[in-house]
Amino acid sequence: MKRILTFFVVAIMSVASYAQYNTGDISIRESTFYFGARLGIDFSRLTGDISDVRARTGLTLGAIAGVRISEDTPICIESGIYYTERGANRRLEGYKERINLSYLELPILVKYGFGLGNDMAILPIVGPYFSLGIGGRIKDNVSNVSAFSDDNFNRLDMGMKFGCGFEYNHLYLEAGYQLGIANIAKASLKTIHGNAWFINIGFNI
Repeated sequence: MKRILTFFVVAIMSVASYAQYNTGDISIRESTFYFGARLGIDFSRLTGDISDVRARTGLTLGAIAGVRISEDTPICIESGIYYTERGANRRLEGYKERINLSYLELPILVKYGFGLGNDMAILPIVGPYFSLGIGGRIKDNVSNVSAFSDDNFNRLDMGMKFGCGFEYNHLYLEAGYQLGIANIAKASLKTIHGNAWFINIGFNI
């Protein structure tokens, strides 16, 4: 947790410094492509046929590309590749269990820009995401096993992403919620979904 918070604070200072020396019109005013980077944290948990679950804090890191699809309306389509850390913490009859899940995520998002003047805009976000599990462990007091073994979780996940972004010059900030739709439990007669709140910072160029 300390590592994530330290990294997050340093990133905020770095991106703010970048934005200070890179002014210009925001992307919703142009019919063009844009690219960017994202860094953030998420607060994830598992819901469904799983008990005694608490949220887990993880890191998010991504690279994005987008395009405004209409010259008359500020609608953008954005996608990219994210590395995300998900999972949950549990307390079970005197011992603790940590479920750590790492994914590569591909979102396909629609954004609508509302210009506020002075190079600022608000951009509501909605769209699906698709995730592939690339690593993960389930740890407790006595065991440490793969999260994607035959008895635990599926590697493939998908869901819907909702949120809102704020852009000033090249600086970008967004927050929202990811609702897991796919059942990631491998066990029969069991249903588990992965959900998360997220906060990301970054820049668009």
